[in-house]
Amino acid sequence: MRRFAIGAAVSGALALTAVSVPAAQALTPDISFSNVVVNGGKSITVGTSATVEVPVTYTITRTADVQFDDVSAVVELYRGSSYGTAENFLFPGDVPTCTAVDDTTQNCTGTIAIDPEIDLYDAKDATTWKSAGVYYRFDDDGYDYIGRTTSATATLKRAAKVTTNASPEPVKKGATLTVTGSLTRANWATGSYSGYTSQSVALQFKAKSSDSYTTVKTVTSGTSGALKTTVTASTDGYWRYSFAGTSTTAAKNSTGDYVDVQ
Repeated sequence: MRRFAIGAAVSGALALTAVSVPAAQALTPDISFSNVVVNGGKSITVGTSATVEVPVTYTITRTADVQFDDVSAVVELYRGSSYGTAENFLFPGDVPTCTAVDDTTQNCTGTIAIDPEIDLYDAKDATTWKSAGVYYRFDDDGYDYIGRTTSATATLKRAAKVTTNASPEPVKKGATLTVTGSLTRANWATGSYSGYTSQSVALQFKAKSSDSYTTVKTVTSGTSGALKTTVTASTDGYWRYSFAGTSTTAAKNSTGDYVDVQ
């Protein structure tokens, strides 16, 4: 997926000028952004390397004298108390597609591209981001633009990884089964996954004949996110650790580890 370069350039200019448009480039169109929805209202999970393309839908309403095409208006995200003093921005991905409702209203679909290696700096980015609509126009003299905040928000979370290993395999019925694993989460400052300590993680079991997992006990992650507990082996089935997530880190289930009980 590619980033919408024009939108990023204009948004960067907006950030540098704290949303104040220079007098020589003043643009005062009657245009508004409404019905902004980011990622279908769901939180956004980002790891350490893959770019995440986040869907965005919005409505543009303007007066008839405002020039418009599909690259004229986009939605971006920002982190901070206000747009003008934002600490970070997330810019549009591919060119949005807009469909006319009437002469002055368009419904648009676009994306916001999040490349964790470029766009995310540290743990502060795992929070609720605000949104802004940006309208801009190019001509022979350059461009002019205007940015307007909207009421829409989006929660950005760090991706988690969970592993499970049950041993010994096979195991005798009634014997002790040791289940180890780890809980880690994306560290955007280092570009790697770091241990997530002091977190409640459920140990779950699914019998060979069952379609669903049941929680057996809760384990607290230790140093470097280490998980370890013991259970009594009773029947064939799958063991896994399940992390419910937090306000900053997404939920994650490990792959089930099958144990043959003899």
